[in-house]
Amino acid sequence: MASTDIIMYTDGAASGNPGPGGFGVLLMSGEHRKEISAGFRKTTNNRMELLAVIVGLEALRFENMNVTIYSDSKYVVDAVEKGWVFGWEKKSFKDKKNPDLWRRFLAIYRRHNVKFVWVKGHSDNQGNERCDHLAVEAYKRQELGIDLYYESVCDKNDLFFS
Repeated sequence: MASTDIIMYTDGAASGNPGPGGFGVLLMSGEHRKEISAGFRKTTNNRMELLAVIVGLEALRFENMNVTIYSDSKYVVDAVEKGWVFGWEKKSFKDKKNPDLWRRFLAIYRRHNVKFVWVKGHSDNQGNERCDHLAVEAYKRQELGIDLYYESVCDKNDLFFS
């Protein structure tokens, strides 16, 4: 692995959907390792899956990094690897969920060379299991952040947004 190659594992979780949620990120490059997690008082699993990827990419100090992201989220992996998100972007995310996060994702995604690999959740993949643990522990904390977009826009119409 070259020194500019980054391996990233991500996971998101929510207790109830919507409900308290969190994400976990594990970044690895050579001997370097960093974990990031955060919890929110009301959000969804898909928002946490996507936010984990965003925060992980935003944590990188340099641009044009080669990043392989391992995620158990078909929502995130398929949206990018199958190119759906780029079509959504062309239509200004009309009638799509989580446009705030997808816009934020695309801004940071384009600063790196990113490849996604889908992994089956809860299948003894060490990186995925660690991130799942971080995500769950994050939403169990007493002090939880506020997912402002979700609570101000999406929560008014829970039947549509997730």
